[in-house]
Amino acid sequence: MKQGFLIPVYRHAKTAIPLAEKLAASGLPVILIDDGNPAEDRDYLAHNAEKTNSLFLVSLEKNSGKGGAAAAGFKKAAEIGLTHVLMIDADGQHDAERAAFFLDESKKNPNNVICGYPLFDNSAPRSRVTGRKFSNLWASIVTLSRELKDVHCGFRVYPVDEAVRILKRSYVDKRMGFDTELLVRLYWKKILPVYHPIKVIYPKGGISNFRMVRDNIRISFTFTRLFFGMLLRLPLLIK
Repeated sequence: MKQGFLIPVYRHAKTAIPLAEKLAASGLPVILIDDGNPAEDRDYLAHNAEKTNSLFLVSLEKNSGKGGAAAAGFKKAAEIGLTHVLMIDADGQHDAERAAFFLDESKKNPNNVICGYPLFDNSAPRSRVTGRKFSNLWASIVTLSRELKDVHCGFRVYPVDEAVRILKRSYVDKRMGFDTELLVRLYWKKILPVYHPIKVIYPKGGISNFRMVRDNIRISFTFTRLFFGMLLRLPLLIK
């Protein structure tokens, strides 16, 4: 196994760099995806990436959404020979101290997705917490199982080859439906999740890229597409 980190970045350059530096101190490669950031953030990422060993910066000309940025990151991970990557949000929501534990769990379960199960504090918006419950319900419908306990948390260790294979062969949502859809499609390929708790905070004054109406509509379309995909796979899923 050759492990590393993957961090899609859009409007979170100031929090992404300290996070990347902390993770790079482990000696593992860190892939930062500049997802079409404004000029100031783009320059900040480029300037600081040069000073950090084992940090790879991939720059996209236009913003392509979290899914588009992650897809570019998986491609880069495959190019540099990584077998597994821990993807983590750039905004500082996730407890980065858990990274080593999740990577160790991936070593024990190399054919699984090691997923964070979010533990929210009082800073979490109620609408976001409630919305997850509906998504998790739909995930149980399109997989005919209750194994996907949470489909939105972005703190996950993925097998790179399997993720790249799916991204090449299937349409996967390019924005906020990405985490959900990739996890479901991996489940359909018998790449099963293993869940562990991860503390999630919403920093005061933090910048959110989630757009309540637009992204909830996209997530709804994602589940509609997955539902019809489930119907095609129904005999196999029942078996």
